[in-house]
Amino acid sequence: MDSIWPWICELPVTEEWNESPTQLVFPLAISNPSRHSSSTQSIQLRADRVSGPNSDELLISFSVCLLGFEAADMEKIIWVSDTCTLSSSQRFLPLILQLIQETVSRSPTAHGSTCPRSQLQNIKPDPVLWILDSHSPESFSSFFNFIFLARLFWLCVFDAPSEVGSFYFHSLLAPNLKFFTSKHAVILRTFFISVGVDVELCFMRTLGYILAKWLILKEVSVGLQLLIPSASHNLGFSYAAESHGLWVLKGYAPVWGMTRTRFDSEQNQRKIVEAKESVLRYALAHQQLEAVVQLEYSVKFTDGFILVNARVDNIRIHVAKLGFNENGDDVSASEKHFPSRIRLWVGPEIGSNYVSSLSLSRSTDNVEREMETQRILKGSFGKLKVPKVKAMARTAIRTRMKNWRWDQDAEGNAAQFDAILCDNTTGTEVAMCRPSSGGGGQPENNFRKRYTGANRSFTKSGGLVFGGDECGGVGWRLGKEMEGSVLKWRIGCQIWLSYWPNEVGSSYFETRCVEWCDEVDLPLIACKE
Repeated sequence: MDSIWPWICELPVTEEWNESPTQLVFPLAISNPSRHSSSTQSIQLRADRVSGPNSDELLISFSVCLLGFEAADMEKIIWVSDTCTLSSSQRFLPLILQLIQETVSRSPTAHGSTCPRSQLQNIKPDPVLWILDSHSPESFSSFFNFIFLARLFWLCVFDAPSEVGSFYFHSLLAPNLKFFTSKHAVILRTFFISVGVDVELCFMRTLGYILAKWLILKEVSVGLQLLIPSASHNLGFSYAAESHGLWVLKGYAPVWGMTRTRFDSEQNQRKIVEAKESVLRYALAHQQLEAVVQLEYSVKFTDGFILVNARVDNIRIHVAKLGFNENGDDVSASEKHFPSRIRLWVGPEIGSNYVSSLSLSRSTDNVEREMETQRILKGSFGKLKVPKVKAMARTAIRTRMKNWRWDQDAEGNAAQFDAILCDNTTGTEVAMCRPSSGGGGQPENNFRKRYTGANRSFTKSGGLVFGGDECGGVGWRLGKEMEGSVLKWRIGCQIWLSYWPNEVGSSYFETRCVEWCDEVDLPLIACKE
C-alpha cells in the first residue's frame, strides 16, 4: 500500500504512454492457492487510457478489479473513477475528490438529525489542492492510503460477495492498520482543519465503523489475533491545535479498541455466551467515543514577568452509535457506554525551565452540611404526675452531593483537572466499582434510566457537556526573556467509559479507557497598540 500514490504519480505522460500498454496494473493484494481455493485471488488497481474529444489530450481512468473469486479465470470490475487529464498540473485531483466524496456519502452519520439541511454538499477542491501543493508525494501517501482504504471498505464489504469482504480484512486492512492511527496521519489533521468539522465527523465515523467491524472479526478469528496482537491499543485518531485564543484537543476512538480496565472476569471466561448477551455485545461494539476539549488561554505582559492563564472553556463527550438502520424494537441497540471519569492535563514541555510558578484556582471540595438538633423536654408544676409542659426539637444532617466531583492537582508545572462520576446514593466512583447484584443476579444501580428524568447526569442522547464554570483555571508565570517566542504547550486527556445495564436485564458491565496527548502553540508576542 505504501507505493500506490508514487505509482500513480509516475504514470507515463503522453509521449511515453504511446510506448506503453494501454492498461497499467498495480496489485493491491494477492492470495496464494489454499485448501479452500485452488485459484489465486487478487484485487488490482488499474489505470486505463481513455479516448477523449481532443486527440492530443491523454485521459485516463482508474478501476478496481477482482480476480479469481467466483471462478479461477473470472474478472469483475467493482469501481471506475472519473477521468483524469495527465496534461493538467493537478491531473489526479478528480480521483482524490471522488474518493473523498464517495467515502463521505457512505458515512454512518448520527441517527435522527434535527437539522433538515444536514446533507453535505460536494467537497470543494481548494483544501485538497492546498494539501497537494504543500506536501511532497512521499508525505501525501499516508493520506491517500487512508481515503483509498476507506473507499475500498465500502466496495469490498458492502458491494461485493462475503468472500471478498473477508479477503479485504485479512489481506488489505490487517497489514495496513497503521494508516488508521494518529501516528501516520499528519496530513489528515491539516485536511480536517481545512474542510471543516462536518466532513471530519463523516470521515471519523466511517473510520470508527471500519474499525468496529475489524475488532469484532479480530475477536472471533484466531488468525487475525496472531497477525496483529496489539493493534487495537493504538486505533483511533486525535489531534490538537491552537485557534483564536483556544487550545483544542479532539479525539476519536472505537469503544472496542479502548483498553478495558474493569469487567466481570468470571463472565468473560465463560465459553458459552447467551444469545441475548451476544446481541448486546454486538450493539456495544458498534460505538465510538468522540471528545472535544477546549481550553481558553490568555497572555498578559507585565514589567517583571509574563502571566499565562488557562481555563476550561468546554468539554464535550459523545458516544456515537455506528450503524445505518435503527430498530426501535431492539432494546439492546439503545444501550450505550457512558463517560465515568475524565482527566485533563495541560502545561509546558517536560524539562522546561522558563516557568517560575504554577497557581491553581480550585480548592479541594469541603462538602456542605446542614445540621439540626432534636431534644425532648418534659416538665411539670407542683406535684402533678402528668407533665403539663412538653417541648421538642429535631436533629437532621443534610448533605449536598453532585454526581460529578471535580478535583484540581499539579504534576510539576502541568495542571490536572479530574472529573469523577460518583453514585450519589453510595458515593462510590463508578469507574472503579461494579453495579450491585439484585435478585436473580441482575445488577441494581442508580444509573438505570440514566438518559431520562430531570435529575439525569447525561444528555438525552447520552452525551456529556461541561462548561468553564465547573472546572476552574490555572496560571503560570514565565520569565520576561521569553517574550517574542512561540512555545510548545502539551495538552492531553484520559477518558473512561463504563457500561452498566440501562433498559436491558443483563449482568454484563465493563469500564474502558483511552489516552490522547499532543502539543499546541503558545505565542508570547505582545500586540502593539
